This record gives sequence, C-alpha cells and structure tokens, in this order.
Amino acid sequence: MNATIGDMVHVHSHTVGVHDQVGEILEVRGNDGRPPYLVQFGDGHRGLIFPGPDAFIEHPRLN
Repeated sequence: MNATIGDMVHVHSHTVGVHDQVGEILEVRGNDGRPPYLVQFGDGHRGLIFPGPDAFIEHPRLN
C-alpha cells in the first residue's frame, strides 16, 4: 500500500452498528509511501495507523 500526503484512507468496519472510517493522510512515516500514516479522521481525531486488508487508499484527482 502506497500513499502521499492528502490522500484519503477508507477503513471498513466489520462490526454491526459501527460505521466505516474515512480520514486524510497528514504524514507518511514509512519509506516510499508505505505505512505508518498519521491520519485525521472525519470526527477530528488523529491517529497513527498501519492499514490492513480492510482498508484502501483513494488518491484525489488532479484537475
């Protein structure tokens, strides 16, 4: 998984009643765009994550 600052990470929930989380990547701390990533989620909290198989990266389109 590779990402850059400004990409969005989507983490799917596997728990009933718990929504998927979406956050903006603020920092890429691994080499060559690899995890861990510092992410700010929609509810305002920040966390350092190592995305698993239940996550994907969305690269915003450049206009």
